[in-house]
Amino acid sequence: MTKAITADQLKNYQQDLDKHEGAQVAERAVTKNGILATSIDYRSKINMNPVFSIDLDTGEVANQKQSGRCWMFAALNTMRHDIHNNFKVADDFELSQSYTYFWDKLEKANYFYENVLKTADLPTSDRKVSWLMTTPQQDGGQWDMVIALIQKYGVVPQSVMPETKSSSASGEFNSTLNLKLRKDAVELRELVASKASDEDIQARKDKMLNEVYRMCAYSFGEPTQTFDFEYRDKDNNYHIDQNITPREFFDKYVGWNLDDYVSIINGPTDDKPYNHMYTVEMLGNVVDGRQVRHLNVDMNTFRDVAVKQLKSGESVWFGCDVGQSSDRQQGIMDTELYSNDELFDIDFSMSKAERLDYGESLMTHAMVLTGVDLVNDQPTKWKVENSWGNKVGTKGFFVMSDSWMDEYCYQVVVNKKFLPAELQEALKEEPKVLAPWDPMGSLA
Repeated sequence: MTKAITADQLKNYQQDLDKHEGAQVAERAVTKNGILATSIDYRSKINMNPVFSIDLDTGEVANQKQSGRCWMFAALNTMRHDIHNNFKVADDFELSQSYTYFWDKLEKANYFYENVLKTADLPTSDRKVSWLMTTPQQDGGQWDMVIALIQKYGVVPQSVMPETKSSSASGEFNSTLNLKLRKDAVELRELVASKASDEDIQARKDKMLNEVYRMCAYSFGEPTQTFDFEYRDKDNNYHIDQNITPREFFDKYVGWNLDDYVSIINGPTDDKPYNHMYTVEMLGNVVDGRQVRHLNVDMNTFRDVAVKQLKSGESVWFGCDVGQSSDRQQGIMDTELYSNDELFDIDFSMSKAERLDYGESLMTHAMVLTGVDLVNDQPTKWKVENSWGNKVGTKGFFVMSDSWMDEYCYQVVVNKKFLPAELQEALKEEPKVLAPWDPMGSLA
């Protein structure tokens, strides 16, 4: 039975407010300054002093500007760190995010078309179809998705395929492409409903992809097939590599065995027992490419493998809910940064599992761990390379408290050699398939 708020209840609420000591002081402060500025704790900045016992030299930070390519920037940043170390390129050297962005948009379009065809017999009111049409494609992605692109197309230096207006400010392109994809979905579903042949359907899909390719070429430039890589190293020695392909460039200058790098998550919800593999239905970009796969582990293991990789001298891609208890300008992510509970005299606490289950949190951003402060061999805070340019944080680097990692970090990517033997074995199991809208399928 529904019940409206009564006049007596309102009277009681006001009387309770009047009883709160300092209520008028708090009211004046919040109405003038807002919630966060009023509740910020200056001691957090003191505790988040950006000094670390392990601190990798990774060069200058990148800037994704007005785009949602953090997952791509973070992955390419971890790779360029090795190029810095092994080839002594300039601190501002970057791999081309526009190049991988081009292929991601084309591949996501094909992935969307295939999912439209798979669900064409379902009504548009079906939750899966509705989920597909809500966002046919977007800038966000996952580690395994950028690896699928690199395995197929390689990488190039940013100097070979630089940023464009549409890659740095992607809103117009995404709106236009999603309009096209939804329109194409109407036609593909109608073709299936009319019992068109597979040959006719694939021919129409091919024409659609040709149009997407043209949109990408106009917006990001034509993708490079071969190029000359020319640079001077930090010792001023001149180098040139002529007529190299993007895949040859990756093999020579990055040289990773990409199969060695695996996604580790901490999703402490009841439906995801630890030490098992998970994937997400309809999550990906490259059809028949690398599958998104996660190994769910407890936070002690999660933290331990990240520390081991940093100790080895290698940075760590990670995904988190960056907007929680963080200050973008100061570059601080700390559970003690704001005291909203004290300000309002309300208990806002939720467990990590509750936040995931009830929509309060999920992964929204990917960055790179480039350092950690160990006290008695236990981490107290972490150095984070962001991709928001050098005018935030400490020249673009953030500080994350260890307690913040516990609560709001959901994914790290590490070399599987840092996992215990039993977890390396768990990587081989067939993953449980999660629903498309599962929080562990969120895109950074």
